[in-house]
Amino acid sequence: MKTSLNRRTLLRGGALAAAAACVPAKFAEAAPEATAPPIRLGMASYTFRQFPRAQVIEWMKQLRLTTINCKDVKDHLPSTSPEAEMAAVNDYKAAGITITAGGTIYFPKDEDDDIRSKFEYAKRAGMGVIVAGDPEEKTLPRIEKFVKEYDIKFAIHNHGPEDKIWHSPLDVLKAVKNMDPRMGCCIDIGHTMRAGTDIVEAIHAVGPRLFDMHSKDLAKGDSRDSQVAVGEGILPIPAIFKALIAIKYKGNVDLEYEINGDNPMPGVVESFAYMRGVLAGMGVKG
Repeated sequence: MKTSLNRRTLLRGGALAAAAACVPAKFAEAAPEATAPPIRLGMASYTFRQFPRAQVIEWMKQLRLTTINCKDVKDHLPSTSPEAEMAAVNDYKAAGITITAGGTIYFPKDEDDDIRSKFEYAKRAGMGVIVAGDPEEKTLPRIEKFVKEYDIKFAIHNHGPEDKIWHSPLDVLKAVKNMDPRMGCCIDIGHTMRAGTDIVEAIHAVGPRLFDMHSKDLAKGDSRDSQVAVGEGILPIPAIFKALIAIKYKGNVDLEYEINGDNPMPGVVESFAYMRGVLAGMGVKG
């Protein structure tokens, strides 16, 4: 498999960007360049789960990305030892890449030692957000203590209808709304749609408790297996970006492209071309 972008892929990505720039013109008034905060596009390293860290870094450079949500997969951000983790952190720093979040990280135990180990992992990496996969609601008060101690935001990731607890961001909000303001959500927009929740309404409802977003697209709103490159499906990407601007979102929109794991770059390039085109049409740099 080629590890660089071929001319056909680049030309297709450029065409998508040009086309996408025309799509959201009606939203330009809602996001004037002088006042709207930029939306920061980043990468969820799970997209490149079949490839080692060196290749991830090379692709990040090609994509002009400087922020990453790292997962403990391959050698992206190992949790096996502090030394292995710091080697990864140093490689990203040398490449000008910042680890903004980690995850998904799982919290299966309602025990201080287990929870502290995850916060120490996050602290060593310098990440500001833990994206959590499956904490049980009864564990949240204990986790909240560590959020206060470490000053690291805790973003529960919704996984749609299959998730035993967190189908939708609204389920997360219900559980954390009276907790420390650093207890919040990572909205996965694809899983949110599959849960039957209006994504734009969820963004407004969660508001300041939205700490990270995983971006993807679906051809069918109820099918996990219908994922496509962003811009080729039915998710309302321009309206989602407009809602993020409206709530003054300060986090990342991290692409989590979960298909074509052995050859992800063509779809990744198309996704970023479309998202950047949409943002350009709104007068916002992504």
